[in-house]
Amino acid sequence: MQGTGIFGGSFNPIHNGHIALAKTLLNVTGLDEIWFMVSPQNPLKQQAGLLDDTTRLEMARTALTGEPQLAACDYEFYLTRPSYTWSTLQHLSHDYPDRRFTLIIGADNWKMFGRWYRHEDILRHHDVVIYPRHGSIVDQVELPAGVTLASTPLFDISSTEIRRRVTCGESIDGLVPDVIKQDVKRHYGISKT
Repeated sequence: MQGTGIFGGSFNPIHNGHIALAKTLLNVTGLDEIWFMVSPQNPLKQQAGLLDDTTRLEMARTALTGEPQLAACDYEFYLTRPSYTWSTLQHLSHDYPDRRFTLIIGADNWKMFGRWYRHEDILRHHDVVIYPRHGSIVDQVELPAGVTLASTPLFDISSTEIRRRVTCGESIDGLVPDVIKQDVKRHYGISKT
């Protein structure tokens, strides 16, 4: 059975930190692949400034070109909104019985995990891998069965900072893959040739 990590997010935009984290997680978790689940709507976050679904998906697909174990996924686009992780995992398990799905979340999201829709069912049916985030400490000793804290570096890049830099006309060199740099500038407000 193929081990598939589900790495959900707005990816507004996808950046080098997301990609480096996923590649590191492949090494430390033993997963066979990671799907970047581009979310159309997060029930716990405000959606101001969110680019349309198709644009974020296409940038993610372009950014992941040449990464055979990483794929951008539009699966949640076709599910009822708002999109809840439990529902996504249920549908995925039904549609892809040859895969074992593992949820990948940041330590900041783990702190709120008790508020997630049907979070107990997620824990009963799926493994969860937590990656470190600044300002969110997770005590590995207190984690329930099936939940692990991955030993990954802190990748200090954020989509919010990239959007701010574009708005201010600052460089985003090294923050996003070169192949999407001009798209990021165009979609978030600055067009340069």
